[in-house]
Amino acid sequence: MKIDWNRRTCARRGHVTYSPAEDELRERLHAATALGDAWRCLRCGDFALGAPHGSGPAADAPLVLRGKALRDLIVMRFIAAERFLRGLFVLLAAVAVYRFSNSRAAVRRLFQENLTVFRPVARHFHYDLDHSPVVDTIRKTFEYRHSTLVIVAAALAAYAAIELVEGVGLWLLKRWAEYLAVVATAAFLPLEIYELTGKVSWLKIATLVINILAVLYILLSKRLFGLRGGRAAFEAERHSASLLEVEAAAGTATLGGGQHGGHGGRP
Repeated sequence: MKIDWNRRTCARRGHVTYSPAEDELRERLHAATALGDAWRCLRCGDFALGAPHGSGPAADAPLVLRGKALRDLIVMRFIAAERFLRGLFVLLAAVAVYRFSNSRAAVRRLFQENLTVFRPVARHFHYDLDHSPVVDTIRKTFEYRHSTLVIVAAALAAYAAIELVEGVGLWLLKRWAEYLAVVATAAFLPLEIYELTGKVSWLKIATLVINILAVLYILLSKRLFGLRGGRAAFEAERHSASLLEVEAAAGTATLGGGQHGGHGGRP
């Protein structure tokens, strides 16, 4: 079942109407009804009763995304939200590592006390806590130097900052953020592939696939690095989807056809 993103968005946000100063174009967007004037929505194309939300030259009308451009907006907002949430989690991890670096002795003592409490329970279920890979990994972290943990916390904070800036930029549809998303995500792909050589898990595979698809989608849909005509072709595609552009082109074609017919009827 095909989703009508135009009507779905108008149902949530309301219609967007505009009264162009050009007479012919205004007539194509306006309708007089028994209940009053109605104007075509620039997003879904349906007529909405009431005064237009704006008026003036067609060139000054708001560029309302519709069709494929609107679908791309929704996808980009989803990617932006994912990047922002990831940045928050990484930032929390950076804070945790930094705090741990300043209180390793207290954390180690707390860990050993809890380990002693859970040891009888683990023994009941035939689980050897003293030789557990998870416990061994936690114990190794206690041996890390303070300076090493500070460097790790700083690296995590830098990565979190990139993700947060990327998320905000993508949400605002900034082109620099699209470049940042592609470069930053692609830079970590080799590391994600390398991790799969050590231990394969469905989470790692899903993360890798999602990141690859995100890079390809942004590259192709936003025509970055000159792909598919570059920025000029991208802007032309956005404007070609505008209802005002479509109606203006249709009006010009109708006018041209009428003039041609008039010439044809002359002796």
